[in-house]
Amino acid sequence: MKGRERKRRRGAVLDSPEGAAKGSAAVGWQGRKMRKDRLDGVGLAALIGVTLLLAVNQIVVKEVNRGLQPVFFAGLRSALAVVFVWGWLRHRGLTERVRRADILPGLAIGAVFAAEFLCLFMALDLTLVGRASVIFYSMPVWMGILAHFYLPGERLSRLRALGLALAFAGTAWAILGRASGPGAGSVIGDLFALVGAWGWAGTAFLARKTRLREAGPEVQLFWMVLVSAPILLLAAPFFGPLLREVEPMHWVWLVFQASVVVAGGFICWLWLLSVYPTSTVASFSFLTPLFAIGLGHLIFGESLAPGLLGAAGLVAAGIVLINRRS
Repeated sequence: MKGRERKRRRGAVLDSPEGAAKGSAAVGWQGRKMRKDRLDGVGLAALIGVTLLLAVNQIVVKEVNRGLQPVFFAGLRSALAVVFVWGWLRHRGLTERVRRADILPGLAIGAVFAAEFLCLFMALDLTLVGRASVIFYSMPVWMGILAHFYLPGERLSRLRALGLALAFAGTAWAILGRASGPGAGSVIGDLFALVGAWGWAGTAFLARKTRLREAGPEVQLFWMVLVSAPILLLAAPFFGPLLREVEPMHWVWLVFQASVVVAGGFICWLWLLSVYPTSTVASFSFLTPLFAIGLGHLIFGESLAPGLLGAAGLVAAGIVLINRRS
């Protein structure tokens, strides 16, 4: 009974790994004894590995978009992820926490999650990986604004407000400073990435504000993939043919996305949040857009424009300040 009670008391953590950092109050799967006051070698290696995985994930999405229509791809990923996340819940003995009483907030958070990834996958289809990543990782700006007005104890300090301003400036610079010519990306794709960041902030907010905060991060993730799968698959035909130039490797990458990225990477991030200081883990999220810019350049030949690097620097600095303790 005491073990179950501890599980019920665990705080909500947000669905996307970096968004999770904004609201983690989780005690951790191994209990309070696992909590550490500072980052050690294992934590540092895991953080770098997960942020690199999330950057690789964006490369994979852009590649698979060549064979599968982006919204259809996102829907298939969620559908497959349901199996993997449910398997994790069974392994951890958490299936009883998926309750009918949570169906309304579950539907809400799953619908916003669907919008988030519809926009992100479309952005990666239309614009450059580096640009999409920098804009998408402006999420702390929008979450900070929501939290300031609607979440108790989350008002912006001067330091966090400065971080918000820097990240906002970086996002605006990335969109408005878009270079012209072939290979410069698409303003429509940039806007899709921005709306995706709003969706990410929305799922983070719902995870904190609704009764799902009592269910725990793994269950929140399950609701997200469970509800988003049919929404995305039903929406997919409105975005063009479902299949493009499909290659066998695209199906392999699809399974990789559902298992390694969603069920593996996201849950690993949640474990890091349960063990190490939340602000420290959250601040490392700035590495993902930086990795994405580098990988986009190496794999797709995307330009390392000074404006994009400057925008990424502002967003990174903003993320660090937003997650600093006052």
